[in-house]
Amino acid sequence: MLKRSISLIALVAMSTSAAFAQEASLDALVAAAKEEGQLTTIALPHDWCNYGEVIAGFKAKYGLTVNELNPDAGSADEIEAVKANKGNTGPQAPDVLDVGLSFGPAAQAEGLVQPYKVATWDEIPDDAKDADGHWYGDYYGVLSFEINKDIVETAPTDWEDLLKPDYANSVALAGDPRASSQAIQAVYAAGLSRKPDGSPTEIAEAGLQFFKELNAAGNFVPVIGKPASLAQGTTPIMIRWDYNALSGRDTLAGNPEVEVVVPKTGVLAGVYVQAISAYAPHPNAAKLWMEYLYSDEGQLAWLKGYCHPIRFNAMAEAGKIPQDLLDRLPPVEAYNAAKFPSVAEQDEAKAVITAKWDEVVGANVQ
Repeated sequence: MLKRSISLIALVAMSTSAAFAQEASLDALVAAAKEEGQLTTIALPHDWCNYGEVIAGFKAKYGLTVNELNPDAGSADEIEAVKANKGNTGPQAPDVLDVGLSFGPAAQAEGLVQPYKVATWDEIPDDAKDADGHWYGDYYGVLSFEINKDIVETAPTDWEDLLKPDYANSVALAGDPRASSQAIQAVYAAGLSRKPDGSPTEIAEAGLQFFKELNAAGNFVPVIGKPASLAQGTTPIMIRWDYNALSGRDTLAGNPEVEVVVPKTGVLAGVYVQAISAYAPHPNAAKLWMEYLYSDEGQLAWLKGYCHPIRFNAMAEAGKIPQDLLDRLPPVEAYNAAKFPSVAEQDEAKAVITAKWDEVVGANVQ
């Protein structure tokens, strides 16, 4: 009994010591980041996954300036920005990246990102992170249809519906499928609806064929869809992540009325990952940013923007997620059939889609 008591005391002491060490480490990181004074981000639109609140919360908590580059850029643009600024410590060099899952390993292979493990590292699922910390998943959602109900009377409920004459000059992607992870995944999701048991290459080719038919039918609008184009009626149906669509619906507040539909088939979940540039001019600010994103505060901010934070399961088990946030999400049934493609599957599909889009579909999205 005495031995057990001593062991328990020792465990408590070790735990307390670890907590103090972690706190001291964070204090040192905060001090180092404040010396740098700034964080440079890229491709973070404020209406994407509640990034506006996330950035504001980070600035308010730590008093750092956030230099925001090209909010509407795609994942490939982010990678190119790192490459183009390898020797640049000025304001055009991004410190951190937020990219589609397949872009993380690619950036690592090119030596463009540096390893870092946040304090909550163990709560990030192993299949959503590099074991050495070069990249790590942060949030996920599924592809959905965001629909301007003032123009579209009957909402499409599945991918094949989009080919109907009812939707002439109506359907747009929220990015360029030759560069944007969101758009690439949308093509893959359309293919998945047609070839649910196919290989990544077969699914990607089926997706390209779908968009070829959509374009030939006159239903595809070859512009990058945005909330303004949806509201104006230029792109009354946009294919984008559910969290962006739901956030857009809230922002428009009924003007126009917006409906968000998760398709019946081809339900594709996409994980986005964070990473720190290997050439970050403000490496400590970058690390502090990651600590904030993966803290309870940062993860709940994602959920407010309808994103599923990567620590969702661990936080739910610990009772850290307010019920009102859970109640704002679409019914869980909509996500039951969601497929989470692996990094290898995404890499294989991305190579096919980016290489063959011009040849097969022939629509210059811009």
